[in-house]
Amino acid sequence: MSNSSFEALRQRLRFLGRVVRKEIQHLNYSEQRAFAKPITIDKVRSMATDEAFAERVEAYTSRFCRLQDTVGDKLLPSWLTALGEQPRAAIDNLDKAERLGVLESADQWLMIRQLRNQMVHEYIEVPEILANALEAAHSYQPALIRCANAILTDLEKRELLEK
Repeated sequence: MSNSSFEALRQRLRFLGRVVRKEIQHLNYSEQRAFAKPITIDKVRSMATDEAFAERVEAYTSRFCRLQDTVGDKLLPSWLTALGEQPRAAIDNLDKAERLGVLESADQWLMIRQLRNQMVHEYIEVPEILANALEAAHSYQPALIRCANAILTDLEKRELLEK
């Protein structure tokens, strides 16, 4: 890798590091607000009239999906490049991340990815799907954040990212 290519990668990683840290912070804030009380099917049904709750759920789902997109589609491939690996198809990158110990389970990541459609599209018609998807996302949130932090920590150790 040429010096200019390496410097461009380093700048990209620093940018992504700042973005991911902010996204984690914003997701944690939205989680506290959306899950202040247990999310039930009846609570999800109330979104039609409870605009404040609907807005909190929208913020949470948006931030959850955004963090997963940023980590999986941007940070992970850039990190692999920094390690001298050639990024490949998403599933291959996830398998590599699992083997390298920054991702607990590639299969779990794919399940998290499937929650997107349930939280973003299907909830309009079926409150049960949204309630279940929100609870699943909430349970997967720590694993998502651990993966992001593991990559960031590795980049810091390699002095490719500032703490």
